[in-house]
Amino acid sequence: MSMTDPIADFITRIRNAAAARHESVPAPASKVKEAMAEVLKQEGYIKDYETYTDGPRRYIRLHLSYRDGREPVISGLRRISKPGLRVYVGRGEIPRVYGGLGIALISTPRGVMTGRDAWRQRLGGEVLCYVW
Repeated sequence: MSMTDPIADFITRIRNAAAARHESVPAPASKVKEAMAEVLKQEGYIKDYETYTDGPRRYIRLHLSYRDGREPVISGLRRISKPGLRVYVGRGEIPRVYGGLGIALISTPRGVMTGRDAWRQRLGGEVLCYVW
């Protein structure tokens, strides 16, 4: 069965694993997903991630991060740009998530980065998702 939106699947896996308090979550890997995982790690939303192969397929495993009392650091994820409706923004239109408490992941010509980093580098791009 083919998947029309692998990034939405990736986001849903993370959301469900955080809600179920899992330590890690596996997902099929791609360059965009690895770049998203790297940004999530830099921003402190996940502990770490690793890629591995199982036969001909590549997978990525995210190790989720939790606060005291097993409260997940990621309280919400929302897909913004979808295959049926792509959402592109210029430098001046980069959204702030929850007044700066969350981040927007943006795919720019220089790679996937937070909205804040894209704004500093004077770049626009496709808004992949919001994380808070």
